[in-house]
Amino acid sequence: MAVRHWHAAIGAAACAAFEFTVPAAAHHGWGGNVDEVTSMTGMVVEGVKLAGPHGTMKIKTADGKVWDITLAPPYRTSSAGLKQDTIPVGEMVTVRGNRNRDPNRYEMKTIQVEYAGRHFNVYPEREAFAH
Repeated sequence: MAVRHWHAAIGAAACAAFEFTVPAAAHHGWGGNVDEVTSMTGMVVEGVKLAGPHGTMKIKTADGKVWDITLAPPYRTSSAGLKQDTIPVGEMVTVRGNRNRDPNRYEMKTIQVEYAGRHFNVYPEREAFAH
């Protein structure tokens, strides 16, 4: 009977360990992006969304490519002043950040969004490394 309890305890510990490692693995850092910080300008085709692990938006650049713009987590993006209704679809923005390492993925993890003369610094500590 003691062996059965021991197996149950090990099984419970394994489940608990798995539960805590899966969310951490699901969150992504900056490793999938190039080190170089660049800027691009485009028209907002999908406004800021503050759902999920990171805020997002989509812009279309002059060459016709639609870029997925990954922002900071929702609370942080909102605290920077960038909310879901801040930038209307159809407006022009300039984003500054790190492009995806895969040149066929049009995605940028963004440090700053500029719109109508305002700068929304969603990752201000990253900007210090960009210069």
